[in-house]
This record gives sequence, C-alpha cells and structure tokens, in this order.
Amino acid sequence: MSYQFDFSFLGERWPAFAEGAWLTIQITLVAIVLGFALGTACALTRVYAHPLVRRLVGGYVEVIRNTPLLVQIFIVYFGIASLGFKLSADVSALIALVVNLGAYTTEIMRAGIESIPKTQVEAADCLGLSRLQVIANIVLLPAIERVYPALTSQFVLMMLASSITSQISVEELTAIANVVQSETYRSFEVYVVVALVYLALSLIFRVGFWAVGTVLFFRRRRLGAAL
Repeated sequence: MSYQFDFSFLGERWPAFAEGAWLTIQITLVAIVLGFALGTACALTRVYAHPLVRRLVGGYVEVIRNTPLLVQIFIVYFGIASLGFKLSADVSALIALVVNLGAYTTEIMRAGIESIPKTQVEAADCLGLSRLQVIANIVLLPAIERVYPALTSQFVLMMLASSITSQISVEELTAIANVVQSETYRSFEVYVVVALVYLALSLIFRVGFWAVGTVLFFRRRRLGAAL
C-alpha cells in the first residue's frame, strides 16, 4: 500500500477554511454568552423559585440533556419551519446551541450556587443587603469561581459540537471541509487539516478562558490556584 499525501489544495482553499473557522468562532462566542445567561437564570430559578417553576426548569434540563444535539438542531430548523416560521440555518443553529448549552450550564451553575454556605447568605441578610446584592456579590461570583473549570470545559465542548451544525448547511469549518473533500477527493488530508484547526481553536479558547479567569478571580490568582 503506497498512499501519496497531497496537501496542495491548501494553497487555494485556505481562505475557505479561514472563513469556516471564523464562523465557528462567532457562533461559539455568541452561544457561550447567551447560553451562560440562560443557564445562570435557570440555575437561580432551580434554587430559589417556587417548586412548580423549579420542576418546569428541571424538565427542560432533563429533556435537553437526554436528547441528541443533532435532533435538537433538526427540531429548530425543520420543526419551526413546518409551523410557518422560517429561520435561517445560522439562526436555527445558534438557537439550538444556546438552548443546549443553557441546560448543561444550569446544572453546573446550580452546583456552584448550592456550594455557597448558607451562613454567608444569612450574614449578608443581617448586614441589610438587598436580595439582588446578595445574589450578585455573595452567591453568583463565588459560585462561578468554584465551577469555572467545569464551565470552560463545557464551552470548549460546545465549540467542538458546533461542527454538527454543518448538517443544516451552516458554513462553518466542518461544512467547508465537506465541500473541499468532495471537490478534491483528498478526504484524509482535508480532515487532518480540520482536526488540527479544531485543536488550535480549543487551545486558543482555553488560553482565553484562563486569561479571563485570572482577571475576574483575584483571590484565586493570588493563591496560585489553577483556573
């Protein structure tokens, strides 16, 4: 067996790969921001809201966490269209990613919130802090600090999972790779290149999250703890 590797297609196709990688980054960043906001709101609801509301949010979390992301994307893209609301592939993919990430973030943030000692909350109440001040300063920030490594890992996994959106013709990195390999017939080389790009993106995201963590969590930085 003598296979001749040929990466010459990169000379002409690298702008397409760059555009696909850029769209992957954009989708991921927007999904992270909105998914984190949704997950944090749902986590607070699961801890502090009325039992009925807590059960409803719990149902959302269980449904999303126990169904494939690809199916969720298809439901948003094809299901909503069948109801008469046509969404673009990019918007449909983003909605599905946000809903999916929100469910996982809910459980991560709930664990962080419940790890805060009740005595700290009671002390803040005794000092006359408002409920919003207590949640923002006494609960949320320390909770985020405690679960930050788990959150960042989930965010990186979401970036990698965004490759599934190629199934509804979102022109992100994997979709570009599919087009290039169908035109060049160099499947092995194309997907090796894509794998290396995803690896690079993962490292870039992790370094970025580490930098954000060192800025946000001064105490942990002083202690020299890993983020």
